[in-house]
Amino acid sequence: MPFDGIVTKCIVNELNLLLSGGRVEKVFQPENDEIILLIRSNGHNYRLVASANASYPRLHITSAQKENPQTPPVFCMLMRKHIAGGKLLNISFHDYERVISLNVESVNELGDLSVKRVVIEIMGKYSNIILLNSENKIIDAIKHIDSDISSVREIMPARQYSLPPAQDKQQPENISPSTLLESDISAAKNIESLLLNSIKGFSPYTCRDICASAGVNPKTPLSELLNTDKVNIASALSNYIDKIKNNDFKPCIIYQDKNYLHPIDFYCFLPSQHEYIQQYDLLSSALDDYYAQRDTSERLGQKKGDVAKIVKNSIERLEKKISIFTDTLRDVADREKLKLYGELITANIYCIPSGASSVRVLNYYSENEEYIDIPLNEYRSAQDNAQRYFKQYSKAKSTYINVTEQLQDALSELQYFESVKAMLDNCSTKQEIDEIRQELIDQGYMRSSVKNARKKLDKPSSPLEFTSVDGFQILVGKNNKQNDLLTLKIASTYDIWLHTKNIPGSHVIIRTQRQNVPYSTLLEAAILAAYHSSAKMSYNVPVDYTTIKNVKKPSGAKPGMVIYDNFKTINVTPDESKVLAIKSR
Repeated sequence: MPFDGIVTKCIVNELNLLLSGGRVEKVFQPENDEIILLIRSNGHNYRLVASANASYPRLHITSAQKENPQTPPVFCMLMRKHIAGGKLLNISFHDYERVISLNVESVNELGDLSVKRVVIEIMGKYSNIILLNSENKIIDAIKHIDSDISSVREIMPARQYSLPPAQDKQQPENISPSTLLESDISAAKNIESLLLNSIKGFSPYTCRDICASAGVNPKTPLSELLNTDKVNIASALSNYIDKIKNNDFKPCIIYQDKNYLHPIDFYCFLPSQHEYIQQYDLLSSALDDYYAQRDTSERLGQKKGDVAKIVKNSIERLEKKISIFTDTLRDVADREKLKLYGELITANIYCIPSGASSVRVLNYYSENEEYIDIPLNEYRSAQDNAQRYFKQYSKAKSTYINVTEQLQDALSELQYFESVKAMLDNCSTKQEIDEIRQELIDQGYMRSSVKNARKKLDKPSSPLEFTSVDGFQILVGKNNKQNDLLTLKIASTYDIWLHTKNIPGSHVIIRTQRQNVPYSTLLEAAILAAYHSSAKMSYNVPVDYTTIKNVKKPSGAKPGMVIYDNFKTINVTPDESKVLAIKSR
């Protein structure tokens, strides 16, 4: 994420306007590397979050509510002691570095007013939150950095605080674009690296965006730049610098597609190389939405972890078993020939000489009565050879019956786990993941725990509910237990049931109320069925549909597994925008 020096300037300007002169009411530390300051300013309450998370370091106003630990951490207690109740004088940053200072005036132990500084260093894995006294000494830090970790810059209590080493670059306001492009640029490989290595506060993203505005490939070697390229780059860079000087910021989030569901990045200027952009009045609002979406996605991914691992391992195990069973069935495919050999030897037992290694006999069971060569064990009698073939046939037949049954069980189990995987991929809340976990526990695939036992008592989530363009109710199961509930309990005999053809996915029900269902409703229900399946990213997905009376659950079948007949098929392409349109009704 480009939380660079330019973003730092933007957020500092914004926070100064909103929070300067405010009162620090409360201090919380919901995470090991994150603090939240409740600030009362201009008649409003603001929650200022400062995070030193290695992946998502940041500082902005948030609306998120997090649960705090029952016992506040030591750093939180120190923050409360030194700045709680204090006045936030101002917020500053230094030389386009990602180092932001909150200057708080508060009463010390002697009752005198003193200024404390809360320094937020936004530097990736080196990010930190540091509390300083009026003499610039470290009171404490959320992360301790001793001499074993860094011999250059210790962050420990009672040490003198020093800024991170300065970079040999120029501030944007001091840059002359034309002069920069005509200077000695032999050390830079391309135009992107020239901008990055010359200007403070610029991130690789910023450099690429300037190049995009100029219509120049950022990886173009400097020696290959045309004069027109240099003019265009100088113009784009000059415009960028003017916007920085004038604080002409336009915060936004950049999305992957037109549905605005998958954020790629954020920035304080509108980008030149992206199409799907959501603008914000405040950078804090953009940061809050961006990190909330990313945080939700990551936390769901972590929560899915153990369940996804069980499902993945089970699918791999079953695929391996199915491959072994298939090879075994291939090996016993000619079992009837063994029986034929035994019967033909028995029929010709008195014609077979002793010690023969093979015999050529007439095949009475063939319509053409062709001759057939039968291999023999020359050290055994004809009768022993016949018995040997009968035994081999009996063993092959038994293997075929047993392995065929095991193969069907494995295929059925694989189908079940593929349906679980499809449901897990579509989970959007923690409760939905917990319900799938509980389903696997009930089926004996996962171990239970006290925590899971408690969650089993929670009220189950409800199926997804939509309204079609014609006003019909459409229900979609979110897991296999809900699929069974919808199909076997909730749906009535004349409701329409839909499911992707031979593809794991949700059961979808159209509540007909014994009315004729228009094609437009059927089409929307089919789109929902395709979207809530493992084929959601495909085209022309076949979806079967029939009335509920034609759907049956075999005895002993796993959750969500049914059979059906008298069905028709409709081909649809799952489109996220169409699903959102249906959902918005």
